[in-house]
Amino acid sequence: MNPMQLLKAKDQLGKFKERHPKFLPFIKAIGKKAGAGSVIEVKVTNPDGTSATSNIKLTPEDIALLKGFLG
Repeated sequence: MNPMQLLKAKDQLGKFKERHPKFLPFIKAIGKKAGAGSVIEVKVTNPDGTSATSNIKLTPEDIALLKGFLG
């Protein structure tokens, strides 16, 4: 990734945090409790009412990656 893309991504992340201030603290709180075998489920509901749901079961490698991101 080139430096300009990194700067743009950092700016976009800052704007995301402003629009959704509770999201990252929620992720951090869950990250402290999640362990291998935990399941993360995501449901997206569109304005027309249709939805899609998916989930993943976390591996030890996933936990290590998340902890690296969350500090």
